[in-house]
Amino acid sequence: MLKRLALKKTIIISLSFLILLIIYFFPSNEAYNIHTTLTYTNPVTIPIYLVDDNNLVSRFEVIKKSDDINNLIEEVIQNLTIGSNDNSHIPNNFKQVIPKDTKIINKDLTDGLLKINFSKELLNVEEENEEKMLEALIYSLTEIKDVKKIMIFVEGELLKSLPNSGKTLPNTLDRSYGINKVYELDSMKDVTKITTYYVSKIDGFSYFTPLTTVTNTQNEKVEIIIEKLKTSPTYETNLISYLASSAELLNYEILENSINLSFNNQVLNLEENKIIEEVKYAIALSIRDTYDINETIFYVDNQLIDAFFI
Repeated sequence: MLKRLALKKTIIISLSFLILLIIYFFPSNEAYNIHTTLTYTNPVTIPIYLVDDNNLVSRFEVIKKSDDINNLIEEVIQNLTIGSNDNSHIPNNFKQVIPKDTKIINKDLTDGLLKINFSKELLNVEEENEEKMLEALIYSLTEIKDVKKIMIFVEGELLKSLPNSGKTLPNTLDRSYGINKVYELDSMKDVTKITTYYVSKIDGFSYFTPLTTVTNTQNEKVEIIIEKLKTSPTYETNLISYLASSAELLNYEILENSINLSFNNQVLNLEENKIIEEVKYAIALSIRDTYDINETIFYVDNQLIDAFFI
């Protein structure tokens, strides 16, 4: 009898110990009830300029990997260089323009002026692409904050002319150089440049393409921009402007760091009673490149509609 009681007691103790071990090593689901919150953030991008299927230098957004300005400069150059290590994010409709194996030897950014020294491979650019390469370099690098102008060197020598055509270049380059230039000249006197951004579409993908018009027109540049955007350019049927032809610029005020534009209500999308994004972007980008102004403030019938900063 005592043996049976002792055995029973031993079994009960052993089972109790086993249960405690199971509870210790395999706690209940409740103990591991972890609440996880997923936060989605939009990646930060930076514009670069590549050549599209229509052979125009166009604006394309890529994900920015670094906030360090020196790393960002190298990142932009890599995105422009043929055969770079990471170009899988660039659509097939766009092509890079800097010759393969081109390297940055050194660079210096001081007071807004970027001096960038390339290896000799930069000169291997084909003649039909050398102007586009230069435009892509200027426009891509000056998208970086604090880069206002660039000087291009090859193996320590200032690039004074294009390598194939021999076209003379200014010592310092900025957006006044122009991009996808169109000439509407009657004479070589009183020449002015106006850059206007249009929407391009390829295979359902939308992006912006700038055109610089070289003209003798003496109207205020903002007036020329709005008039050009009211109709798509006939010589490039793939370029689109969403600004209605009935939209009228009633007044404008050019300030030090911003511009006020007052339109009639035809600038609005009638269904949503607002200015659509493509119109705001096209006008603001055109203003920025032509006036070096980053904030465009839109009024309709003297009512503030939007302040658009680029």
